[in-house]
Amino acid sequence: MYKVVIIDDEPIIVEGLSRSIKWEKYNCEIVGSAYNGIEGLELVNEKKPDIVFSDIRMPNMDGLSMIASIKSSHPDTEVTILTGFQDFEYARSAIKLGVTRFLVKPSKMDELNEAVETMVKNLDEIYKTGSDRGFSEEQTDEGDEKVVESEASSFLVNNALKYMEEHYTEKLKLQDVAEHVYVSQWHLSKLLNRYKEQSFSDILNNIRIEKAKELLKDPSLRIGDVAEMVGFLDMAHFSRVFKRQTGQSANEYRNTIK
Repeated sequence: MYKVVIIDDEPIIVEGLSRSIKWEKYNCEIVGSAYNGIEGLELVNEKKPDIVFSDIRMPNMDGLSMIASIKSSHPDTEVTILTGFQDFEYARSAIKLGVTRFLVKPSKMDELNEAVETMVKNLDEIYKTGSDRGFSEEQTDEGDEKVVESEASSFLVNNALKYMEEHYTEKLKLQDVAEHVYVSQWHLSKLLNRYKEQSFSDILNNIRIEKAKELLKDPSLRIGDVAEMVGFLDMAHFSRVFKRQTGQSANEYRNTIK
């Protein structure tokens, strides 16, 4: 039996999908439902469903981020989106991230059934052939988890980098960024290494040092002030990282600026 999760902030939609579709006919069973994106992701990570029906605009989470998290962490999960908004660009973005169907509410029964039939057919093909549907994947020693080279993973990495650029002055940890893009620390770490060929700390240090180089152009700022302004709490640590990144001390670098 294929496991199904339904995510929608309207209980009537969840109830309607649960009752109106003849799930047994498609060899499916509903294993859980959630009423917002955060709970939905927790449920997906817990139940590891084969199929997800979800709204794309819900409180507390951007729908595209939710899709990216699901498809990056669980690439073989089939996702159908239900939405009350006819937004072509949003739909195109969702499809690029790997959703199977994008349906506008209220959806007709034949549209819902066709979506289920298509998702089940895709799953049958995977189980029959062992196909990875064109994804390039890297098996790791962490069970069956995968780092997937896909639109979804790229979307997550870009969001993570943007968040780091906006919060580099803070005491930023991998966990903070992972929570922002709704994936595990392990998964985000693997994605950063795969896409950027750097660790989280190296990427963060690069951002901070580039910002420091800009600030050093201002002669009124002491080097200690610059270090603190870009997020280094320890001057000695800043000095080590700056020299490693640039081949010069911060003072030597400042003296080369014309």
